[in-house]
Amino acid sequence: MDDDGIKKSAILLMSLGETEAANVFKYLSPKEVQKLGSAMSTLNNVTRNEIENVLNEFNKEASEKTALGDDSNAYIRKVLTNALGDEKAANLIDRILHGGDTSGIESLKWMDAPSIAELIKNEHPQIIATILVHLERDQASEILSLFTERLRNDTLLRIATLDSIQPDALRDLNDVLIKLMSGSNNVRKAPMGGVRTAAEILNFMPTVQESCVIDNVKQYDDDLAQQIMDQMFVFDNLIDIDDHGIQLILREVQSESLIVALKGAQEGLREKIFKNMSKRAAEALKEDLESKGPVRVSEVEAEQKEILKAVRQLADDGQIVLGGKGEDSFL
Repeated sequence: MDDDGIKKSAILLMSLGETEAANVFKYLSPKEVQKLGSAMSTLNNVTRNEIENVLNEFNKEASEKTALGDDSNAYIRKVLTNALGDEKAANLIDRILHGGDTSGIESLKWMDAPSIAELIKNEHPQIIATILVHLERDQASEILSLFTERLRNDTLLRIATLDSIQPDALRDLNDVLIKLMSGSNNVRKAPMGGVRTAAEILNFMPTVQESCVIDNVKQYDDDLAQQIMDQMFVFDNLIDIDDHGIQLILREVQSESLIVALKGAQEGLREKIFKNMSKRAAEALKEDLESKGPVRVSEVEAEQKEILKAVRQLADDGQIVLGGKGEDSFL
């Protein structure tokens, strides 16, 4: 959801009243609650016209949708539980929804990274890896960054070589985090982890830590390290995205963020960005780049990673296709 969408959602929720807004929040993810809560706290001077426009837009979109297919997992759980009762429905729900109750994992998603890191840092790296693959990639990356270098390297390597979650591993998780996952003997292996997961987590790491982890994997298995690097998508890889995709990305990026990020981009990527803007906007961006003073490498990398979050969200939504591969470099 872009900034405009977040603001509109915040206005809508503020217009609903406390009880109704609270009921809506029950169905949102931790990230959505955080974003909307922050937006609601900063709303001021909203005009009556803005409120009416938001309500009219919501009414129009709502009238065009049906409930068919919406949150089918929740629907299945409710219907089966009502029909069979909690205990009898549990095993059937596990088999249908492939993986069982995830209340423990959901509770982790509400915690901040330092709290989770403190909670699991003394566990076996294999247990930590199994926990992290269930979290959002940026959250897992932040947790890893709080570990010692040795633990971080060991855990990432285990994530990269993890291809499924065995029932025994789920029982271990149940011991570490209360009911993180079901320890039932009927639990099927769930495909988690692997090269792509490791690469996605590394994409959110600071470059220095990222390089250190990759070097560690190379010592273990050079081919595995190459597979991970091939799956990673760095900022300069934006040049491999088609023009329509670049235009979609530019709609999601704040101009100041783009200016800082492009300070560390190759010339070819800059030209591609300019080409997909209006002539006036491109000229303004070039002037801003020229007038922008020296920027810390860490700031450039931080803005690039923020933009890559938006890029991956567009890719997850099927709006753009990520292609190509590349290596990060130092300024």
